[in-house]
Amino acid sequence: MLRLGVLASGRGSNFQAIIDAIGSGRLNAKIELLIVDKANAYAVQRANKHSIDHVFINPKDFSSKDDFFIAIRDELQKRGVELVILAGFMRVVQKPFIDAYANRIMNIHPALLPSFPGLHGQRQAVEHGVKISGCTVHFVDEGMDTGPIIIQAAVPVCSEDTEESLAARILLQEHRIYPEAIRLYSEGRLKVEGRKVIISSPTDEGCCIINPLLG
Repeated sequence: MLRLGVLASGRGSNFQAIIDAIGSGRLNAKIELLIVDKANAYAVQRANKHSIDHVFINPKDFSSKDDFFIAIRDELQKRGVELVILAGFMRVVQKPFIDAYANRIMNIHPALLPSFPGLHGQRQAVEHGVKISGCTVHFVDEGMDTGPIIIQAAVPVCSEDTEESLAARILLQEHRIYPEAIRLYSEGRLKVEGRKVIISSPTDEGCCIINPLLG
């Protein structure tokens, strides 16, 4: 059973999607700890409802960003966390934390990376008039949404879309693909080669998954 640690700053809807995937048996994992950087984050209520341990770590208590992330690292390592999940965690992860969990930190972004990194990916998609947007699960590196891409889901952008309406449709896909990316990791089917993430077949033959409809 894969041991997860989740970092969140707000409502934690992707946190809830992972909880639900575990509860339904679709994901063989256990959330060992939720860490929030805001004491009033709604994700804490979700954790309480499901008897998941949580810790508030206040960034204002530390003299540097590195020290803040070292404290987070230490809490996760004490719980034996194997994979870290960023679920609406609104801070750029720093090097000491990335070094400790290299290729073991996942994030989800509401755009088809490498397009529209950073904040307000949905707004950027609407303003640029793209016809297809979506969401991306990726491993975290030291850049801003620049890590190797694991899974993406496409969402059409309608002419009448606003940032809010597009965000709502993208969120549905986030809740679908984030647990799937974690499942693939838990099955040992993800391998990072340079900028690429290779997804092996269930038989571990080293092949990418092929859509049977495409032949």
